[in-house]
Amino acid sequence: MFQSYTVSFRQGCFGYPLSIFFIVINEFCERFSYYGMRALLILYFRRFIGWDDNLSTAIYHTFVALCYLTPILGALIADSWLGKFKTIVSLSIVYTIGQAVTAVSSINDLTDFNKDGTPDNLSVHVALSMIGLALIALGTGGIKPCVSAFGGDQFEEGQEKQRNRFFSIFYLAINAGSLISTIVTPMLRVHECGIYSQKACYPLAFGVPAALMAVSLIVFVIGSGMYKKFQPQGNVMGKVVKCIGFALKNRFRHRSKQFPKREHWLDWAKEKYDERLISQIKMVTKVMFLYIPLPMFWALFDQQGSRWTLQATAMSGKIGLLEVQPDQMQTVNAILIVIMVPIMDAVVYPLIAKCGFNFTSLKRMTVGMFLASMAFVMAAVVQLEIDKTLPVFPKQNEVQIKVLNIGNGAMNVSFPGTVVTVGQMSQSDGFMTFDVDKLTSINISSTGSPVIPVTYNFEQGHRHTLLVWAPNNYRVVKDGLNQKPEKGENGIRFINSLNESLNITMGDKVYVNVTSHNASEYQFFSLGTKNITISSTQQISQNCTKVLQSSNLEFGSAYTYVIGMQSTGCPELHMFEDISPNTVNMALQIPQYFLITCGEVVFSVTGLEFSYSQAPSNMKSVLQAGWLLTVAVGNIIVLIVAGAGQFSEQWAEYILFAALLLVVCVIFAIMARFYTYVNPAEIEAQFDDDEKKNLEKMNVYSTVTPVSQTQM
Repeated sequence: MFQSYTVSFRQGCFGYPLSIFFIVINEFCERFSYYGMRALLILYFRRFIGWDDNLSTAIYHTFVALCYLTPILGALIADSWLGKFKTIVSLSIVYTIGQAVTAVSSINDLTDFNKDGTPDNLSVHVALSMIGLALIALGTGGIKPCVSAFGGDQFEEGQEKQRNRFFSIFYLAINAGSLISTIVTPMLRVHECGIYSQKACYPLAFGVPAALMAVSLIVFVIGSGMYKKFQPQGNVMGKVVKCIGFALKNRFRHRSKQFPKREHWLDWAKEKYDERLISQIKMVTKVMFLYIPLPMFWALFDQQGSRWTLQATAMSGKIGLLEVQPDQMQTVNAILIVIMVPIMDAVVYPLIAKCGFNFTSLKRMTVGMFLASMAFVMAAVVQLEIDKTLPVFPKQNEVQIKVLNIGNGAMNVSFPGTVVTVGQMSQSDGFMTFDVDKLTSINISSTGSPVIPVTYNFEQGHRHTLLVWAPNNYRVVKDGLNQKPEKGENGIRFINSLNESLNITMGDKVYVNVTSHNASEYQFFSLGTKNITISSTQQISQNCTKVLQSSNLEFGSAYTYVIGMQSTGCPELHMFEDISPNTVNMALQIPQYFLITCGEVVFSVTGLEFSYSQAPSNMKSVLQAGWLLTVAVGNIIVLIVAGAGQFSEQWAEYILFAALLLVVCVIFAIMARFYTYVNPAEIEAQFDDDEKKNLEKMNVYSTVTPVSQTQM
């Protein structure tokens, strides 16, 4: 009576075990936690910790590689020690702690003892973030091979249809968690928060994934009483390694010509291991050999979260009515996955089959590699378009100078080889570049006035602005911007052309004590118009409008606002462009995301299906670990290429990766051409029949009645 109650309780929802709904919710929350955190990671390294693009990319891919190396450890723990349930619970606790530590590492005020808005001890933040990421890698990787298999364990025999549908729902939960998190967490990041100073809200953006991981753990534990739990059955992976090791050792011992050759090198393990195990390992190693070229695909695919996100920071995020953050572009992949998987299964593959083309699994994977390669060609084309719009900054032995006339009359400024005439309240045509050694003299003159030489020690590798307001009045200002503003923000500085000091408020930021005929430092603002308030004690009339407005700020620009005086005694703003805004739209990244997503659908989904179909029943976890290992190796390839290459042009790196994958694609196509598909179920059934026949023979011998000596 108790057993029938338990079965009905487990299958109490449309013929499905009730326990799987806890597993699906657990997976959704866990994937939200992982992808939400990962979407922020590259910009956290770049903008909060302050690493450059190459180091940020290297650390990012090291972390991803660790996430795909630890599944081997998780599989070993589950199979030989704790079992799947206890492994998931234990490592989920580690995972949750890691997310919490990472969130704490991003609290700006943690070491901001002087309350100036900048951490005073950055090494504390780096150490905490590295500890947190190590724990996350152990947690997410450790539970990865266990959760889906644990869900499959919940079904009874005869529920194959429900089990297959469960895996579809499970995959949908993964993509739904990824999609929602990569939209939400960047939105949380752009908010400003803090105790002493308002900065990008990384603690909230990391804190929400940490909270979702805690929810994931709680939901999974709540369903504990409903799960079917199996004791660990021994370490299959260990048996495989030992058998391969024995075969290689035995072959080495019998390497002389006096020992006859065997059909397969694994046959040298027959002295110790039974033929069934050897046959199963042969099938596994055959597929593993095909895995050798696969890491190159993942080397390209996982750069969506690093190089492609950094590429988006130099683009305009204004897409129609939407304002897209650079790290939100990754959502394009998740959206397209949800759309493309059913289209491929229901439309494309059946259409290809009707045309009579045998589009096998390995052919699909080859096409997937080619599409990913073309995606990086598209990324290179987009990068070339971006490079056309980027300003040219001075090299180490150069200086750049522009002239800005804030006076009331025209000025002539002579440089070596050129003379620039600048009218009232105007600037020269952009920055002029000079070799430091050849910049021998600069002179200022105007009609009826003597020539005044400019004496200033220009700093190499920097931009400078020469302010002039009379023939004998000038000031050289070092600009302080040697790159486009980060985060897609806009750099704004003010020049005071009045005869008194001013305090200026723009948005929520204050420029304190901007002295007469001098420039402030740049401060940075998000897109949109900002209110500007000018505070003065003398020149500005009390009847004047207190609040002025900036122009509409876009993405990645820099402007100088000169404060002048109207005839009415009221201030006026003159705007001059220092760095033009990003003009290449992020929408141009959509084709490369489309190509790499199509590549993922025909490569990744097909690869998992192929691995499952070609693996013996007790070795599917071994091949799953091997598949995940290719992802880890792919991220290591990125570290090697990006670290060794040190390309001066980003488009060249994209082309290199595209070319490498194209070469690997050809190699894989040749390997696939010689692969023979097998049916593991048939092979195992043959072994079962042989064992059954042997057992029957033994039973026949055992039923013969022994003859006693008396009867004889």
